[in-house]
Amino acid sequence: MPLAATGDLVTAAAEARTAVAAFNIITLEHVEAVIAGAESVAAPVVLQVSENAVKFRYGRLLPLARAAAAAAESASVPVALHLDHVQSDDLLRQASGAGFSSVMYDAARLPYEENLAATRAAADWAHAQGLWIEAELGAVGGKNGEPPLDAHAPGARTDPAEACAFVADSGVDALAVAIGSSHAMTTRTAALDHDRLKRLTAALGVPLVLHGSSGVPDDELVAAVAGGIAKVNVGTALNIAMTGAVREFLAAHPEAVDSRKYLSVGREAMARTVARLIRVLSA
Repeated sequence: MPLAATGDLVTAAAEARTAVAAFNIITLEHVEAVIAGAESVAAPVVLQVSENAVKFRYGRLLPLARAAAAAAESASVPVALHLDHVQSDDLLRQASGAGFSSVMYDAARLPYEENLAATRAAADWAHAQGLWIEAELGAVGGKNGEPPLDAHAPGARTDPAEACAFVADSGVDALAVAIGSSHAMTTRTAALDHDRLKRLTAALGVPLVLHGSSGVPDDELVAAVAGGIAKVNVGTALNIAMTGAVREFLAAHPEAVDSRKYLSVGREAMARTVARLIRVLSA
């Protein structure tokens, strides 16, 4: 079917008080696994390409984007393409010509006023191109090897009043909020601030997004969706599944040299992870 629009999927999820799962992809195996997992539970899904994934692919966006689009168009469920954690304005401006319906513009590292100005400019450009735009306020932490912020560190949690002003002044369509998760977690031990989420949901009129969801236990994810999260980003969980399956296969078959043998095992493990997490979010 034709590519879906991220904004449509997230808006529908928000109205139904559920959440759409968004998975970060790095290889074609990631793409195929995410779609296979979503198809197995008959659910829509978002394929996300991060700026770091583009850097890994020699700085070229189109090869992975076009492969993802081709796979999405042959899927039996709605699939959208989202450009994730964009800091480069040059990369941002490639989104509209590469099949993406949405972008997450990441200026959260900047002081508030600079973040607001940069995000406002990105939102104006994105909307002129027909793109849905997500931003972040607060510091989720954990990207590029940085440690997660202490829960009491300044800016470590999204302030509801500040978030309300930021959304109104920036014009973004969705906001990623910092409520206790962290990027790149390999253990599922994050404890979310559900009281803060309740206040953010009450204050804001746009869908809320949870980043760093790989480190969030199932019961916390269920509670987050019930509390107003409409888009759940997952990346590390897929890499854990793939790497673990490949390691196990190669340990059992040290003579193996055909990459299809172990990549297929890794792909199947990722697809199972996708299906399981989507079922959790639909609970």
